Amino acid sequence: MGEIRELKTANRKSDRVAIPVIIVLSVLVPVAVALLILFPDTFKADMGIERSTLPAFHAILNGTTAFLLLLGLFFIMRKNIAAHRFSMMAAFGLSAVFLVSYVISKLNADPIPYGGEGFLRGLYFFILISHILLSVPVLPLAMLAIYRGFTQEYARHRKLVRYTFPIWLYVAVTGVLVYLFMQPYY
Repeated sequence: MGEIRELKTANRKSDRVAIPVIIVLSVLVPVAVALLILFPDTFKADMGIERSTLPAFHAILNGTTAFLLLLGLFFIMRKNIAAHRFSMMAAFGLSAVFLVSYVISKLNADPIPYGGEGFLRGLYFFILISHILLSVPVLPLAMLAIYRGFTQEYARHRKLVRYTFPIWLYVAVTGVLVYLFMQPYY
C-alpha cells in the first residue's frame, strides 16, 4: 500500500512539470505550423534542400508511423509491453522527424496547388482538411498517453489511447494519401 501511495505522490510531482510542457508544446507547434502555412513569404528560407525529395520522405515517415502504430497494437494485445513501448516510441520519434522535416519543407519551398478536378478534387480536400484538423490534437494526446504509460498510470493511459490511437492512425494514413494525390504535381 505504501508503494502505491509513493507512486501517486511521485506522479503528481512529475505532473507539475510534464503537463505544462505538454500544454506549451501543444500550443506552440500548431501555431508555428499555421504561421508557416498562412504566411509562407514571411518565413521563407532557402536551405538548398531538393524540394522533390521531401514529399516522398514525408509519405515514407507517415506510412512507417502507421505500420508502427498497428505493430504497437499487435504487441499490446499479446501483452508484450516492451515491444509495444518500443513500437510506440518509434512511431512518436518518426512523427517528430516528420514534423521537423515538414517545417523545413514549408520554409524552403512555395506551396504546390492540387490540380485534380471533379470527384477526386472534393475527395482530396476532404482528406487534406480532416488530416490537418485531426493532426492538431494528435500531439498533445500522444504525448500525454506516452507520459501516462511511462508513469505507470495504465488506466489513464488506456482511456487516452482509446481516442489517441485511431486519430493518430488516421493522420498517418491520410498523410500518405495526401502524398499520393499530390504526387503528379510535385
